Amino acid sequence: MKKFFKVAIVGATGLVGRTVLKVLEEKNFSNCTYTLFSSKKSAGTKLLFLGENYIVQELTESSFNSDFDFAIFCARW
Repeated sequence: MKKFFKVAIVGATGLVGRTVLKVLEEKNFSNCTYTLFSSKKSAGTKLLFLGENYIVQELTESSFNSDFDFAIFCARW
């Protein structure tokens, strides 16, 4: 069984995205590596999550060229 999972969170800076991050912290899902995505407008935002500072990346057409095990979408299109 895989020890660490790669998780993408799309819409991380919005209300629903921040709620998802809060729930993941409460459930202590620390066996994952996270990549946080947002719109161009919010890209570059720094978020404290699971005790680490994350810089939110802009969601682009090539964002999912990397392999992710899971993706959580909290954005409207």
